[in-house]
Order: sequence, then structure tokens, then C-alpha cells
Amino acid sequence: MFTSIYEPPEAEVARLAAAPEGSTSHELSKLPVNIEGWLEGRIIELPHIKPGPDYTIVVIPFDRYDEKPETSMPYRRHRGTWRCMIVASNHPSYSVGGTKLAISEAELVRGTLRTIEVPVLEVTE
Repeated sequence: MFTSIYEPPEAEVARLAAAPEGSTSHELSKLPVNIEGWLEGRIIELPHIKPGPDYTIVVIPFDRYDEKPETSMPYRRHRGTWRCMIVASNHPSYSVGGTKLAISEAELVRGTLRTIEVPVLEVTE
């Protein structure tokens, strides 16, 4: 019988929901996990979790770290934090062009994968 080294998804939701109401963690507990697998280099639109203007922020995670490595199992699911580069944003405080953010893995996996449309250039001779 296989036993996961990570907490079950329901336990992650319960842990996030136990955070104070209105906090980012509590709000994340209400959202589904949309992205599976390794996050590095993927283009992710952050979920809209706060009331107020509906700003869009799109990031690329590039460096993962754990603030406090876990020593007991089961490990918390989506426990890491990622350094991310902003690649698109209409938020006045988070501009494109050098701004880097630290985003929890729990938030990133509840975002939406995006792609960049690159026009095909016709080569004429």
C-alpha cells in the first residue's frame, strides 16, 4: 500500500481555511488547485482573491525556497514560496520590468496557466 508523504488535498484546504477570515490563506482555501507539477518557467496569472478592483498580474516563477524546511511527515502540500518575475500587470503597484515578487506555491497553483501568442513572421525572398 502506497502512502503519500504529503498531506491530503482536504487537509491543505482545512489548514488554509483555519487562517483568519479575509487573509490570503483563508481566501485561497476557497479556490481549486488548477496547476499540477513543477512551476518553474510557467506563465501564471495569479488568482483574484481580494475584494476591490480586479487587477491582473501574470508572473513566471524562477526560484523556489522553503522558509523553514519541514522535518516531520506528512509534509504540507504546496508549502514553498517562489520568487517570480512579473511579465504582465495592470496593477499600479506591481509593474512589469524588473519587479520581482515572492508568491506562495499555494497561491500559484490556484492561478491560471497562460500562453504568449507570438505572430508568425512570413519570410519573403
